[in-house]
Amino acid sequence: MSERDGYIPGVPCWIDTTQPDPEAAARFYEGLFGWEFENVMPPGSDVKYLIGRIRGGDVAAVSSRPEGAPPGAVWNTYVWVDSADETAAKVRDAGGRVLSEPFEVMDSGRMAVFTDPEGAVFAVWQAKQHKGSRIVNEHGSLNFNNLNTRDPEGARAFYGAVFGWETLELDGGFQTWTLPGYGDHLELDNPDMRKNMAEVGAPEGFEDVVASLAPIPEDQPDTPPHWGLTFAVDDADEIAKAATQLGGTVVVPPFDAPWVRMTVITDPQGATFTASKYVPENRNVAAETQAMG
Repeated sequence: MSERDGYIPGVPCWIDTTQPDPEAAARFYEGLFGWEFENVMPPGSDVKYLIGRIRGGDVAAVSSRPEGAPPGAVWNTYVWVDSADETAAKVRDAGGRVLSEPFEVMDSGRMAVFTDPEGAVFAVWQAKQHKGSRIVNEHGSLNFNNLNTRDPEGARAFYGAVFGWETLELDGGFQTWTLPGYGDHLELDNPDMRKNMAEVGAPEGFEDVVASLAPIPEDQPDTPPHWGLTFAVDDADEIAKAATQLGGTVVVPPFDAPWVRMTVITDPQGATFTASKYVPENRNVAAETQAMG
């Protein structure tokens, strides 16, 4: 189990999915991950924002599709920042675009929506009462945020300028984003973190990892640059079966990769995500070239 009470600037902190039919989507994720939902919008609002929880802790949300948004469903990544307004200026200076200027979300926080220079959409979160995902890295909760890009070098320059991220390449060519000092922050709550990582053979620097970076394969010309995400699961094969039974689609059947067994799934309305089981004995499995959801 891993419970959080806030994040530090530059760390992905929250996810939600915009859906044409949010109530139907909530039923899918309730069936798949066991989330319990609450609509946190004011009574009488036509917009729904259904927060999914595990043991009472916020995990993710299912939202109505904003007016004017592209059709279909998508998962969204939010990065914790001290100032949404200052981040908007950094995004512009680094060649990104501001899709939604910073705005207040009731008493929960302040947010903005951007694209990087390639067009991958992401949001930032300046927290007030809402402190992001409380439950992470356990079955049915967020495990990783993943940037799928055709221009890794351009992405390094952009996200380095905006968030101070650096990159770390792991065995098998798996690339990650790191935030220097993040491991020190995590170790405040878990003094044995680095020791435990060393015991399972984690590579040096892994404690600072905040997300992953996946080049989009050349044989996927129709895949746009995008931010995706990975949920931790106890059994990738069983989740793939359950998703199919609930009306979802298994895009990539379960396969072994370094450290994990994973599968890529699309929910009934079209939002794609990866489900991954941590398998330490897979640490030396040759990496397969797959764009993550």
